[in-house]
Amino acid sequence: MIRVDSIWLATEPLDMRAGTESTLARVVAVFGAAQPHCAYLFANRRGNRLKVLLHDGLGIWLAARRLHQGRFVWPGTRHGTQLELDPEQLQALVIGLPWQRLGSDSAIRLL
Repeated sequence: MIRVDSIWLATEPLDMRAGTESTLARVVAVFGAAQPHCAYLFANRRGNRLKVLLHDGLGIWLAARRLHQGRFVWPGTRHGTQLELDPEQLQALVIGLPWQRLGSDSAIRLL
């Protein structure tokens, strides 16, 4: 479907009222540029909403997800302003699992 080579997570919250242009401006501010085939993830302060901006090489896609209960497991700014995730970590993040504990081979390495 849409090719995604890299998945990047911003640790600072995003105002979920931000549209495509505002979110793209935030990607450029945090990551330096919106690279083709890269996904950029943002959460709100409460951690119950998630936005993903994806540059597919031709245009920009913006998707949002809202949890009615619970929160996404999100790192603080003590980890820096950005982190790169692998596809398994993204899957765990989206369903609320402790994605930070997964390594590239899906082995839990941190307690």
